[in-house]
Amino acid sequence: MAFNSHRDFFEVLEKEGELARVKKEVDWDGEAGAIGRKTYENQGPAILFEKIKDYPEGYRISNGTTGTWSRVALSMEMAKKASVREIYQEYEKRVDIKIPPKILKKSDAPCKENIMLGDEVDLHQFPMPLIHEGDGGRYVGTWDVVINKDPETNWQNWGMYRFMAHTKNWLTGWPQTTSQFAFIMNKSYLPYNKPMPVAIVLGADPLSHIIATAGIKPYENEAENVGGLRGQAVELVQCETSDLMVPAHAEIVIEGEVMPDQIAPDGPFGEYPGYRSGTMCAGVAVKVKAVTYRSKPIVTMIALGTPPDDSSIAASLTAAVAMKKGLMRHGVPVTDVYVPPEGVTHLIVIGVTKGGTETTRKVLDYFTLRRIMTNKHIVVDADVDVFNMAEVLHCFATRCHPGRGILYEWYEGRSNSLTPFYNPEERKKLKGCSVAFDSTWPPEWEKEIVPIKSSFKTIFGKEIIDKVNNNWDTYGIKL
Repeated sequence: MAFNSHRDFFEVLEKEGELARVKKEVDWDGEAGAIGRKTYENQGPAILFEKIKDYPEGYRISNGTTGTWSRVALSMEMAKKASVREIYQEYEKRVDIKIPPKILKKSDAPCKENIMLGDEVDLHQFPMPLIHEGDGGRYVGTWDVVINKDPETNWQNWGMYRFMAHTKNWLTGWPQTTSQFAFIMNKSYLPYNKPMPVAIVLGADPLSHIIATAGIKPYENEAENVGGLRGQAVELVQCETSDLMVPAHAEIVIEGEVMPDQIAPDGPFGEYPGYRSGTMCAGVAVKVKAVTYRSKPIVTMIALGTPPDDSSIAASLTAAVAMKKGLMRHGVPVTDVYVPPEGVTHLIVIGVTKGGTETTRKVLDYFTLRRIMTNKHIVVDADVDVFNMAEVLHCFATRCHPGRGILYEWYEGRSNSLTPFYNPEERKKLKGCSVAFDSTWPPEWEKEIVPIKSSFKTIFGKEIIDKVNNNWDTYGIKL
């Protein structure tokens, strides 16, 4: 049975020993974020802070709902000990299944239990955390689902972007200029000086948040992909102040408009690559028109930073599968793609059936074709398990020729400005560089000159391998 809500999932996490309920009073100002960050760095459990300083009983903050592979597996109703490969395969199998959402009456939607409208709106009634020391403000949107709409096609886009409280009824946010959110805003609203309706959803079911991080193609409704991933329709309800449709079981839904003629300061913030994102910048300004929320609401937080955390784990899964499909469409003979969470989508491992310079160039061309979020790509032969970083590093070290095996490309206007190693001028111009490391044997080499890898599976014959495997239990060696 799929999880309808954040709260449903907590019941399973608690049963599986994956949830810590913190009953001691915790300060929203730095303390909750620091606890969350330390927990991530020690691969600890999801957290539910049940008593927040300055807030009534029942107002809570969560952290790390899907911050480990075991919790991602549970969110997909898989075995907790499922391997990363198995999780990738199951996600790939389900994600393109489309199940249309089920629309609920407003009276049946838990997210409508409480409603603030107009002058009643006060974001400070919710325990929005100051997550890191040095953040520009209190971020309500870190693990969210942000929904906006293309008015020409009625496509409702889901994404995940940071949003910070500016005043009690204004938010400032920083959707990247290469995002689908920005594409819709720049195409259909700003040129006509029209406000753009937006909904910022906190505490939906876990797979809705994971899909919000995914590279779903433009003009496809992510709500249908969530249904396929869940195996049943996700339940939606219409907003109070627009025709946007939002997850009906969400903890909090913030409804507003991105104003076309105003900006507001945003940041800095401890971002997903694991570093504070520069200085304060001009963010989009959102006038909040309504907030709907469940009784005893939960603010969903992720204390972003060095991996792993929910962001790096989710992006590892969703980005890799999207990249694999894109590479296949681009004519690359790909076996699998792995995005190591530790590489925060800056490092990608691509397995291929046929390597060489031509294939590696195709890989680099694909990754630099449009908006560019990655920059380092290791291309490996099919005998290398892309999910095994020990094998990948060995392959990279022994097969990538420093003079012939490194391809790179510069570009401007479409790089990822959150990339830590870009200087301020490069970030301003969205100028960047991507590299591909050809860590494959040259296809023109005769078989006789390709070195034989000295591993159990490759340097011994079938007869001795079968003998050892069949007799393994008798040797008294536990692996």
